[in-house]
Order: sequence, then structure tokens, then C-alpha cells
Amino acid sequence: MFSSPYLMGIASFVVLLASVTTFLYFEQARLVELHFPDREDQTRVFGLLDFVVQSLAILTQLFLTGRIVQRLGLVVLLTAVPVVMALGFLWLALAPTFAVFAVVMVTRRAGEYALARPGREMLFTAVPAEAKYKAKNVIDTAVYRGADAVSGWVKTGVDAIAGHPAVVAVAGALLALGWAFTGWSLARAHGRREREATGSPPTA
Repeated sequence: MFSSPYLMGIASFVVLLASVTTFLYFEQARLVELHFPDREDQTRVFGLLDFVVQSLAILTQLFLTGRIVQRLGLVVLLTAVPVVMALGFLWLALAPTFAVFAVVMVTRRAGEYALARPGREMLFTAVPAEAKYKAKNVIDTAVYRGADAVSGWVKTGVDAIAGHPAVVAVAGALLALGWAFTGWSLARAHGRREREATGSPPTA
């Protein structure tokens, strides 16, 4: 992984994905505890959010994901969710309510399952099989979990320094923009690798 800039790009994409996810989950814990102190109410809220996420994800995968790739390309799968998350974090900074958070969280989770994750898997089609299976295991486990832990510490540090949810939301938006740029760069690199493999001329 460390010897390939392309695989390091995929690892960076996963790190930023995990960081955005961790920031949102911390906000989820804070807002749910604030608005739903009763444990049974919390269970119902989480159950409803999960139902909406899974429904949206499966419908998008069945009817939209393939069409998006064919008509708009891999770049949309890898950048749509990060861009929407950047806007969502800014929305949270301006209106830090549970309703806004619920929309942002549902969009992120459904979008990851239906768009970002399939796009990430497609990136590995442009690497040799041996590198794919070795590096993919490391990225999906060690890199993802390590990023999850580190971003949790970073989130705690930002909370301690800033002391205001809006600052955390802006930091999340910046992470999401970095995630979007990484996805865009990977989509272009994937296209170049495919053209080199097939001998096709570069597109304009």
C-alpha cells in the first residue's frame, strides 16, 4: 500500500470517510441524549433512522447506482456524498437541531451504502489482483479502524478547544471537502489506469 500512490489515495479516502462518520456519530450521541433522555425513546429513534437509511440505500442501489455510473461516471459516486456532507455540516453549524442532524445522518449513511462504498470497491478493479487483495484487507480493517480511533480523539480535542458545536460542524465540513477532492482525484486516476490497460486514448 505504501509503495503505491493510488492505493495510498484509496487509504486517504477511507481515512476521511471514517473521520466524517466519527464526527457525525459524536454529534448524534450529544443530540440524542439532549432531545431523547429516555432509553426507549432513543431506541425508537435509532430504529426509525435505520429503517429509513436501509430503505433509501436498497432503492438507490437497485434503481440508480448503476445508471449513475454509466451516465455520469465513477466521479459522481466518489464525490456526491462528500459534497453533500460538507453542505450538511454547514447547515448544522447554522441550525444545530435534531431534525437537521437526522437529515444529514440519513443522507450520509444511505449515500455511503448506495454510492460511496460501491465507488470505492470499483477503484480496486484498476490494480493487480495480488495487490488488490493484500492492500484491500489492510485498508478495510487497520486503516479504517485506526482512522476511526484517531478521529475520535481529534473530535474530543476540537470540542475541548472550541467549546461550541458550530466550530465542530465547520471542521467536519472541511474534512468533507478534503474527502470530496480525494474522491475526484481517485476517479481521474482510475480512468487513467483503465485507459492505459485498454490502450484507449485520453478523453477531452
